[in-house]
Amino acid sequence: MAKKKLKFPTAFTVLYIVLIFVAILTYLVPAGQYSKLQYNTESELFIVTTARGEVEELPGTQDTLDALNIKVNVEKFRDGSIYRPVAIPNSYERVERNPQGFLSVLRAPISGVYESVDIIMFILILGGVIGVINTTGSFDAGIGALSRLTRGKEYILIIVVTLLIGVGGTTFGLAEETIALYPILIPVFLATGYDPIVCIASVYMGSSIGTMFSTVNPFSSVIASNAAGVTFTEGLWMRLIGLIIAITITIIYILRYGKKVKEDPEKSLTYSEREEIHERFLKDYDKSSEVTFTVRRKLMLSIFALTFIVMTLGVAFWGWWFTEMTALFLLVGIILGFISGMGEERFVDSFIGGAADLVSVALIVGVARAINLIMDQGMISDTILYYSSNVVEGMNSGLFIIVILLLYIGLGFFIPSSSGLAVLSMPIMAPLADSVGLSRDIIVSAYQYGQGLIAFITPTGLILATLAMVHVGYNKWFKFILPLMGMIAALAAVLLIIQSFL
Repeated sequence: MAKKKLKFPTAFTVLYIVLIFVAILTYLVPAGQYSKLQYNTESELFIVTTARGEVEELPGTQDTLDALNIKVNVEKFRDGSIYRPVAIPNSYERVERNPQGFLSVLRAPISGVYESVDIIMFILILGGVIGVINTTGSFDAGIGALSRLTRGKEYILIIVVTLLIGVGGTTFGLAEETIALYPILIPVFLATGYDPIVCIASVYMGSSIGTMFSTVNPFSSVIASNAAGVTFTEGLWMRLIGLIIAITITIIYILRYGKKVKEDPEKSLTYSEREEIHERFLKDYDKSSEVTFTVRRKLMLSIFALTFIVMTLGVAFWGWWFTEMTALFLLVGIILGFISGMGEERFVDSFIGGAADLVSVALIVGVARAINLIMDQGMISDTILYYSSNVVEGMNSGLFIIVILLLYIGLGFFIPSSSGLAVLSMPIMAPLADSVGLSRDIIVSAYQYGQGLIAFITPTGLILATLAMVHVGYNKWFKFILPLMGMIAALAAVLLIIQSFL
């Protein structure tokens, strides 16, 4: 009898393993919380909520912030630059333990789906639009045209995609929005001889490197600098240098792997699933009989491409988030349905079928959110931050900043939200730099590098949803990314040490 080959668990199983692990931590790690401060724009008062739930109103003045040892300009609260609750230094208190048992773990994914409904709807509507375009053959015609255009120069695709998304990441935190790109780009990369990992790396690592070395990203550099009591321009040049070096290293790394795959497809980490992947993404694409790129198909793809430009502008300049982005794609889906001339019944079937293809991806987002809910309900997030801040007390400056980097790698695993981690940790961590004679902007850099590094692999972030969309195993990504992760980690450490001497 043939021996069954062990398979790496699916994304759902990996997430549930992490979920159970975090639930166990709520039994082992003491529960505790910092008092939180938030500014009320209507009353122009600070609202302080203690660890025990007591609420107090304080004057919305600089004196209040100084008295609480929050070294931030009050204008940052008044103009909305800091809008989340901020942890108050030296206010940590132990509270009654609230361990998360079997029923909590059972309920958490359901609550996670409810709390992630904005991004879930975005994914489903996007799937519907893609289903409509696929039905018309527009993607297949476009892939054929692009394949002919880049023949012999396929590497340009990797460079352009990684650079453009990297720019989006460093300027306005382009991350979750990139989910929309995979169904379009995967067939293009496959048709040009690459494997899915090349596409994932170009998109995901472009975004990750961009956000890791954020320059003017309001959800990372700006909000963290505000919470640390420094301007975001402090340390900016060092992060910009890091961005240029890191994106160069990343592109070279992807190009080398892509070249190896093109020359010998068996070198692909996903070679064992090659037929299944090609069947899924290129089932209607046949090079020998390419679909005619008609005017109607060109118009549909042009409108679809324009949607991404409008979406990017909306997020960057008009305050859009998932509700507006989802509404945009829904509108575009309806417009494309009319242009296609496919009829109402076929349009609805295509739309629903496309949405159905991405249901698993949408659910993964909800389960990932469940992990954060378990931590919040078990009240261990602040405790982990409290112990982390105690670790670095009394260290020399060189060792201090490396340990801060390592701590932020750990904190980034448990708190994947960049703005959430910034406002929670900066008021606690930034003053520690004062005690070792370093500028607070170096803490901002360490926070970005640490959270950015762990985002390459953390199941609580976006990577599992990305891999599920492309049907690539977590273990395959792990094998691909670890060498690059080591290089970028070394770069981050060197940059922090240099910055500590400036």
